[in-house]
Amino acid sequence: MFYREAGQFKASYQADQQIFPIRQDRVAVWALIVFFAAVVPVIADQYWLKAILIPVLIFSLAALGLNILTGYAGQLSLGSAAFMAVGAFGAYNFMLRIDGMPFLLALVMGGLCAAAVGVLFGLPSLRIKGFYLAVATLAAQFFIVWALVKFPWFSNYSSSGVISTQEISILGFVFDGPTSKYMLTLAVVVVLALAAKNMVRSSTGRAWMAVRDMDVAAEVIGIRPMRTKLIAFAVSSFYCGVAGALYAYTYLGTVEPEGFNLDLSFKILFMIIIGGTGSIMGSFLGAAFIVLLPILLDNFVPSLLGDLVSSSFVSNFQLIVFGGMIIFFLIVEPHGLARLWQIGKEKLRLWPFPH
Repeated sequence: MFYREAGQFKASYQADQQIFPIRQDRVAVWALIVFFAAVVPVIADQYWLKAILIPVLIFSLAALGLNILTGYAGQLSLGSAAFMAVGAFGAYNFMLRIDGMPFLLALVMGGLCAAAVGVLFGLPSLRIKGFYLAVATLAAQFFIVWALVKFPWFSNYSSSGVISTQEISILGFVFDGPTSKYMLTLAVVVVLALAAKNMVRSSTGRAWMAVRDMDVAAEVIGIRPMRTKLIAFAVSSFYCGVAGALYAYTYLGTVEPEGFNLDLSFKILFMIIIGGTGSIMGSFLGAAFIVLLPILLDNFVPSLLGDLVSSSFVSNFQLIVFGGMIIFFLIVEPHGLARLWQIGKEKLRLWPFPH
């Protein structure tokens, strides 16, 4: 009954083009932002902030970048972790080699470096698609990690290849604790998520979806596939690059190229499969699911079975559950958790009438 748009009239183009046209959605989004910005830092301890909430936000941003490319533009990629590595090492080198470089500017520059690399490896999408494009982006995954290891300049000639990130300082305020780093990560993710939500509703987003659904028909009606696909690769890689920089600076503090391996790329791909392709909310739901599930299994299985199971069994059981969930969502609900949420909202809009 309360989730209805009846009586909410649009009297201007601005009102009609709002990101969240239904008042209840706007209230819910602002309530969530206020809750995570004002309430969570007060009630959550350092473990929750550093080990759970910050990685959930960072992986949500990376999944959002992959969702723009795969869910909205229809271009399959297996190189998300490599673009995260470019963003992390790019931001590190900008901070290292340019005196007085602001952190937020280094974050943007790292994302732009990832966007440039993404466009470079997105060029094969003009000729190939599907499985063959996935193989091309897989080559990007191995090549970028190899380049970061092979050329020690990127890691400031560190013998181990590990980089230790610099101190985060914005306008004289130092972000050195879990709470401040969580707030910074939350602010960046919220801004970029709202920008992505608006972008997919623009002419660029409609062009992405047209190319995804039928590229030949999109070209016939005047959409330029080359430009559209490369923009999708650039925007997706930018989001992954910013996520990689946050991953290095606000989460780990020290990273190495091997930390952005193929397993991380597959993990991000699983996030959008479980959360829902072509959905902004699905990126957040999938990231939360993938990050929280191992923690729940690590605590639930030993408490349920006690000494009957070993730690190796629990880790293998996690892989079994991951694989089972992927198969389940591909068969039962290909659009993931976001579709289940959408169905729930539709039922609320019709309740209590039969449907």
